[in-house]
Amino acid sequence: MRRRDLLRGLGTGALAGAILRAQNPPAADFTLRIGPVSVELAPKKIVKTTGYNGVAPGPLLRMKEGKALSIDVYNDSSFPELVHWHGLHIASEVDGSMEEGTPMVAPKDYKRYSFTPTPAGTRWYHSHTKAGQDLKRATYTGQFGFLYIDPSNDPGRYDQEKFLALREWEPYLATMEDEGLDVAYKLFSINDRSLGYGEPIRVKQGERVLLRILNASATVHRRIALAGHAFEVVALDGNVVASPKKVEALELGPAERIDAVVEMNRPGVWILGATDDHDRQAGMGVVIEYAGRPGPPVWMAPSNERWDYTAFGQTPAPRPEAEEIVLTFEKKFAGRHTPDRWAINGKQFPKTDPIRVKRNNRYRLVFDNRSDEMHPVHLHRHTFELTSVEGRATSGVFKDVVVVQPKSRIEVDLVANNPGPTLFHCHQQIHMDYGFMAMMEYE
Repeated sequence: MRRRDLLRGLGTGALAGAILRAQNPPAADFTLRIGPVSVELAPKKIVKTTGYNGVAPGPLLRMKEGKALSIDVYNDSSFPELVHWHGLHIASEVDGSMEEGTPMVAPKDYKRYSFTPTPAGTRWYHSHTKAGQDLKRATYTGQFGFLYIDPSNDPGRYDQEKFLALREWEPYLATMEDEGLDVAYKLFSINDRSLGYGEPIRVKQGERVLLRILNASATVHRRIALAGHAFEVVALDGNVVASPKKVEALELGPAERIDAVVEMNRPGVWILGATDDHDRQAGMGVVIEYAGRPGPPVWMAPSNERWDYTAFGQTPAPRPEAEEIVLTFEKKFAGRHTPDRWAINGKQFPKTDPIRVKRNNRYRLVFDNRSDEMHPVHLHRHTFELTSVEGRATSGVFKDVVVVQPKSRIEVDLVANNPGPTLFHCHQQIHMDYGFMAMMEYE
């Protein structure tokens, strides 16, 4: 065979191989199927909703930091859907936001997401569509799950690791005192079981148990405690804090995560759950059972210690100069039996002004909440550092969601280091649906 014919043959074979690979791509690292699920929270308390892979929460997706991967998402539902990979620094076209340019997954179709997961820590994934007053869509459904990115070096100073998602079910529209509409719920759980049903978390005296806790609520701020024990907070939104500290209770706005270590030093049977008596008794809790210590579970309310992000920070050092961008949040009453409208700097999405940034520049974002409601605000594809919380300076606390209390201000520093259209919004679904969104745009 002449060399020319050999090369021609090899070229034809390579082309055929490329076509074959295109027609039969390698298997994805993970697969999610969006479809109907039934969640049995307790006997005769079955919730029918939409979830992933037939369960809610969806499967834990555990990844290695910096190792490229792919995820196939099949949409077996009747509506276009999106999966947002919350807290990851990835490209806009795979982040899972239609506003950023991620394509929707059409009904009975599928999409492959390929990215390199970073940064390490506790992240999560969830639907990112609009619900409006249809409470069977978006984050009101069972479309949520943990995504954990293992760091390249994890000292692992714990004996057990538990992933706990706080969740409400069966939402309905309720009329408020001002006759506007808000969302309320009938059922409550941690993961897929209400308090008193399913298996307890079994521990041994002297163990250190790492709890990775997610507030997977569409709208509700949570305060939780573990009777008779303290939480040592080691990470917020998956990011290691500058000053780990023990507290009696944790607070999480929708979409926030807290990693906390509990030293099991008080043998007995205890309740980990919401401090709100109604919601805990209606299911928002889980039993912690020490080995060899049977008996009914006990609840003890924590002190009224104030939750303070700055407790986990450190004294700030002089900072580089940063361009200030003020974002003012206001509520606009829309009328009786109607959800309120929300504005950023006086405008509602999609008419909100873009937040304009330049690559690698530093910005100080001022979140000025002039409304009478708290807002867990989230910036996609980036992490920011808290610099001032209601006038208290801090550093070393990095987050992707921060709760701005009513009539208060929080300042954060952001390095614009991930170019592409980037969504900023309140993570309360009803606020986001009715105007509380803006786009960050790179020049």
